[in-house]
Amino acid sequence: MLAGVILPLVLATGCNKLKARDQLNKGVQSYKNAKYEEAIEHFKSAVNFDPGLINARLYLATAYAQQYVPGIETDENNRFGDQAIQEYENVLKADPQNINSVKGIAYLYLQMKRFDDAKKFYHQASQLDPNDPETYYSIAVIDWTQSYQPRMEERAKLGLKPQDMLNDKQVCQQLREANMGDVDEGMQMLQKALELRPDYDDAMAYLNLLYREKADLTCDNPQERAALSKTADEWVEKTMATKKANAEKKAKTAGGITMDAQGQQAK
Repeated sequence: MLAGVILPLVLATGCNKLKARDQLNKGVQSYKNAKYEEAIEHFKSAVNFDPGLINARLYLATAYAQQYVPGIETDENNRFGDQAIQEYENVLKADPQNINSVKGIAYLYLQMKRFDDAKKFYHQASQLDPNDPETYYSIAVIDWTQSYQPRMEERAKLGLKPQDMLNDKQVCQQLREANMGDVDEGMQMLQKALELRPDYDDAMAYLNLLYREKADLTCDNPQERAALSKTADEWVEKTMATKKANAEKKAKTAGGITMDAQGQQAK
């Protein structure tokens, strides 16, 4: 009698798993063809047939994320973003070490300008995958954004030109207390990124920007401010040289022809 009860359940479970795989495959095909709404329905069906099919949940989250358009503040668009995050979180409930879900959530929060939430998940991603330089770079971009915006707002209130020193001591002190931690963290993150990828020109560019942040917040020490600005200029030069080298390397890898400054073919 017991076997008569268990056998149908086993068969039904196996049948549902096969149906889930079929829906997953159909969803992947729709996704590859950029038919995201169609793909979402297939992935949802796959999850319904087999809730434990992690790949289906991950694809579902990714398909929702593809529907989200940064900067468009509509209920429908925000719903796509929220649904993507929810599905990534469902993956993490089953697999807390799923790095793709952690990075997916971090990226969506960054696009939504929910910077504190984004930084939290990027830090989590850096712990799960400490050898990914782009994670450290993303944290630094957030640090710069959170420091730059309030500083520029205060400079505008004071009527300062770009070359003017931030000479209001009270405002400078307030900004330094609020932002210097982010600036220092961002610089540390970019150094880690460059240790992992020495030719990471985008990381170099943001080091320049963060040195300029630190310089402007060092408004009570003109000599140190000048030294930090000089270092920022040096990183601009390194960035430009590295970008050029990377472009030449890419051209050679692709079988292209490198041209010199006069437009002549390089030997």
